[in-house]
Amino acid sequence: MSYDSFKNITLQQLESLISLVETGSFTKAAAIVFLTQSSLTKQMQNMEEAVGTRLVNRGSAGISLTPEGQVIYDYAKRVTRLREEAKDRVEQLKNQDSGHIYVAASTTPATYILPQLLKHLQQAQLDIRLHIQMHDSDEVLQMILNNQAEIGFMGKEASNKKIVMERLVKDRLVLVVPSHHPLAVQKSVTMDELSREPFITREYGSGTRAIFEVILQQNFGDRLAKFNVVCEMGSTEAVKEAILAGLGVSILSAFAVKRELEQGLLVPVSIVDCVMERYFYLIYRKNFPFRKHHQHFLGVIRKSAPALAAP
Repeated sequence: MSYDSFKNITLQQLESLISLVETGSFTKAAAIVFLTQSSLTKQMQNMEEAVGTRLVNRGSAGISLTPEGQVIYDYAKRVTRLREEAKDRVEQLKNQDSGHIYVAASTTPATYILPQLLKHLQQAQLDIRLHIQMHDSDEVLQMILNNQAEIGFMGKEASNKKIVMERLVKDRLVLVVPSHHPLAVQKSVTMDELSREPFITREYGSGTRAIFEVILQQNFGDRLAKFNVVCEMGSTEAVKEAILAGLGVSILSAFAVKRELEQGLLVPVSIVDCVMERYFYLIYRKNFPFRKHHQHFLGVIRKSAPALAAP
């Protein structure tokens, strides 16, 4: 198959031809396309070589098009019109209030924080459709880094130069036990005593687990491996069900156990000399090309978040 030299035709060559036809002068056309007259002449020669025939007649009477030149000129006008239409369409997309947003959120924010924030989005009557995927915190971070999601919510801080992290909501981690558990009456426990209790933990990658492990290490010099871990669960709801079934006790977000505490199904137990607090974070890539609907969404989230407080 022979090489298709038409592929060598450039947009600058097409624009040069249009200007040449519309001005009838190499000098005037060169000024319009910001080229020297010699450069414009070279552009026309290169295009004629690509087409394989003369496109422009140059004579004492001025500039005229050959039949082939007329065909190329007509298509050049269509190409430049399409470019302007594309520009207008892009500007419309950038400025429209509606659109889709792809969100990745770790378990606790997705289940207990986002629903409260999104009701404010609904009240604002914005035409925004959210696509929310729930993963653990490590996976949320990777989804943002890999452009699989545009905005993320997670329960632990991460250090990455490609990511912007904003503190969104303050949270407390709470030791919770079933209402019939002996610790429910005792009301407090040392970390050493807790380590001997049957303990249910979230899976590796969970923000809740990561924060608890940091607190253990920094304040008590202990590791989770020292605990009597009876099972690992892939979600907060699974951990709560395991506690209610009598499998053990666990550390969970105060947001996650608010309903069960109010209903008396679970009881909070303080840990001696231990305050467990963290933040939920809003994350996104640096230099992400936010459109108008992204900005509206973030504005509602940032405005609504301070009203939320851990129970």
